[in-house]
Amino acid sequence: MPRGRNRVRHVRLTEPLVREDGVLRPASWEEALDRAAAGFRDVPGERFGMFSCSKATNEMNYTAQKFARAVMGSNNVDSCNRT
Repeated sequence: MPRGRNRVRHVRLTEPLVREDGVLRPASWEEALDRAAAGFRDVPGERFGMFSCSKATNEMNYTAQKFARAVMGSNNVDSCNRT
């Protein structure tokens, strides 16, 4: 047993999982991304918001706000640049 803090071993996922009837099961990347996209389609723009980190690159923050505005139709974007 290691000294100090309890050590937790993390298992890295090697394939996407989707929930079906309350149970996670392996899926293809195509199926997982299709399900994620379908979930976003049901959200109206005024109910969607995007938070981005001020420590991220300008390119990453630009991509996040572009996704929120162009894809989701939302101006609710915050990159927390006040901190």
